[in-house]
Amino acid sequence: MFQHVVIVGCGLIGCSFALALRRAGFDGRITGWGGGESVEEAIQRGIISERERSFDEGHSCPADFIYLAAPVLAIVEFLQTKSGLLKPGSFITDAGSTKVEICRTARRCLPSGIDFLGGHPMAGSEKSGAEHAHADLFEGAAYILTPDDRTPSERLAQMELLIREIGARPIRMTAEEHDRTIAYISHLPQYLSTALAATIERHPDARQWLSLAGEGFRDMTRLAASRFRLWRDITLTNRENILQALDEYIRDLSTLRQAVATEDLEAVEESFQRANRLSPTD
Repeated sequence: MFQHVVIVGCGLIGCSFALALRRAGFDGRITGWGGGESVEEAIQRGIISERERSFDEGHSCPADFIYLAAPVLAIVEFLQTKSGLLKPGSFITDAGSTKVEICRTARRCLPSGIDFLGGHPMAGSEKSGAEHAHADLFEGAAYILTPDDRTPSERLAQMELLIREIGARPIRMTAEEHDRTIAYISHLPQYLSTALAATIERHPDARQWLSLAGEGFRDMTRLAASRFRLWRDITLTNRENILQALDEYIRDLSTLRQAVATEDLEAVEESFQRANRLSPTD
């Protein structure tokens, strides 16, 4: 399929993708670029073979497949500044958490003869870095692809096959549909977890309370351990969709608060019943 893969951004997702490729039988060359010391750590762990030096030295990159797994705005910057160094006939995809800005930049900056397909694996962790990478990260996960009218059908089929080979489920959406959807099922939960943890942290007895907390609290605040560096870019590139999701949640929370304040237990029960219809029971 490919002979040489470059992972741009050797963190959790990029390194896990490299490990998943190896597990799926890929025996070609895998190099890495970007992210400061992360490339060296990936080399030391045997995830990639060496640093990709073509981008630093300003000559054509020999890879035929480039996987962009950096934060969103770092992906945008790569497309803006390094597109001219990509080999004609190469295939580039990304794993960015928002898609509209990345896909728009790819259409504008990539030269003809280089194929691009936006992607986003719905897999990950509040943990980051090559030390947490593992080959089965994508196992059973949805992997969203955002083709447009310029996407060659053979590239889409090629990427869908690759996604299945690493254990994930390919799903097609437009970039706009992706960003709206992910604002609700990924970005909103992050903000809620962060706000909950910040609310507790504000209290002087927070540490004592944590010693009493059960699994429910830990589940609710797990995402609060996420690093802001990644979420800064998500916030900047999906602001309107995130605001809409937050506004809807705040309205529902205010309605629930009013029901509690007035002891309107029927309204409280209605909120529980609506939540129960969505939530699994086993």
